[in-house]
Amino acid sequence: MYVKEINEVKEKLNSLKDHQIIKTWELPYENLLTRLSAAIFFVDPVPGVEDRLAEAWEQLEAFPDFSYRANEEKKLSSLPYRVTFHKEEKK
Repeated sequence: MYVKEINEVKEKLNSLKDHQIIKTWELPYENLLTRLSAAIFFVDPVPGVEDRLAEAWEQLEAFPDFSYRANEEKKLSSLPYRVTFHKEEKK
């Protein structure tokens, strides 16, 4: 399914990957999503550039209700960070 806002985030994540900040990212259940606020992205930074990860977060803050945290649950993905764009998650 085509969701403009989700595709914009995917493009940004691919750009961060091209700039060697993010090694990989995932978006589980992408084909079921109808809005950005329901999406849960997972990212893995390039080893050794964790200090540049702040740059990635700054770029993603351009999207409404951006938040990130450690992916402690590891249920949907084994990648270390969880990224969302949901008001409740941001709190």
